[in-house]
Amino acid sequence: METDCTRGEAPVNNAPIGPIGPPAALPAGTRLLHIGPHKTGTTAIQGALFAARDKLPAHGVEFPATTRHPMEAALAACARPAMMGDTVPTEKHWTRLLQQVDATGSRTAVISSEFFADAADDETASRIVRQLGGERVHVLVTLRPIAKIMPSQWQQYVQNGLRMGYEDWLDHMLRKAPYEKPNPSFWRRHRHDRLVERWIRAVGADQITVVVVDDRDRDGLLRTFEALLGLPEKLLQPVPDAANRSLTLAETEMLRKLNMEFRGNGLPDELYSKLIRNGAVMHMKNTCSPAAGDVKISTPDWAVEAASSIGAEMAERIAGMGVRVIGDPALLSAAPERPEPATGDARIAPEVAAHALYGALAAAAAAPVRHTAEAKSRTVHQTSSKELVRVLGHRCLKRLRRR
Repeated sequence: METDCTRGEAPVNNAPIGPIGPPAALPAGTRLLHIGPHKTGTTAIQGALFAARDKLPAHGVEFPATTRHPMEAALAACARPAMMGDTVPTEKHWTRLLQQVDATGSRTAVISSEFFADAADDETASRIVRQLGGERVHVLVTLRPIAKIMPSQWQQYVQNGLRMGYEDWLDHMLRKAPYEKPNPSFWRRHRHDRLVERWIRAVGADQITVVVVDDRDRDGLLRTFEALLGLPEKLLQPVPDAANRSLTLAETEMLRKLNMEFRGNGLPDELYSKLIRNGAVMHMKNTCSPAAGDVKISTPDWAVEAASSIGAEMAERIAGMGVRVIGDPALLSAAPERPEPATGDARIAPEVAAHALYGALAAAAAAPVRHTAEAKSRTVHQTSSKELVRVLGHRCLKRLRRR
């Protein structure tokens, strides 16, 4: 299947592509800019680097960030909005990260955020490179098959307020030109050949490394980062992160239905960030592990075939760009293993729903709402549920703003 989103524009040459041995270390003083994109092992890398940040300077390397993931700085650099209801990123976030990078001096610095892949044009990418150090910048792109990325990205979009079901979303992303609704960021991030081209124009092909992630080698990406940074083997270790796990189909559908109720009642975005994404969903992830019988998000055959075709074309085009490729490009067109057929409906367990509800209540309790004269003037039974939800939402928001 071919759609407009599978066609490229730039000419290609016959540069070889294929798996190679461990890469040579980058020159000392390099600014290694890891741009993701999303769902390609970025959280694992950021967690390992942040956990080892006190050990890195002994090997001439710095992780110049005060948090595991400098998301606000990357969003500000790319002039992208924050996630629904989160703090709006400002130029101060980006300026602070640039100062931290500059303070590393002649040592190698690692900057990692998948949101750098959201740089929408050549001018933005070039400015980021220039501000980080120009010729000292080396861009690292990590890639996985589109067919494996799609279910993860859909449920991530649902965690940011999306109300569209998975198959309908796939139909829009793969069949409905110009393939930008409801999430224009998807192909900006995951049309990987165009992503690499955009950064080639900013930094040059010889300053880009593409790593094809092999999910069968759980620590392979960590070992690749160690080689590129000249670090001792196994210095970077996996850091468990339950909050980064994917949602099951039932959990995602519960959240999607909640999104519909949330939007239908016109509640403010700040409440969604506080009570839903960072309250209900976060607590549910941290306290509930998927059970063996939980129904997973399954991509229909037609979409897997379309995604695999796009992946094969992207790998072929990247082959002609003159960038260094680590790993097996054939993996980019690989289809994921089909899950075992579900024996029942996707139903959320009562304890999972309870943990989600508790997470929202705990988040609300962190910003208690005082009773007002308006609230006392009518009893709960005299007020419609829709009005109650709206009033409670706006009162919580006022309290959050005071805090």
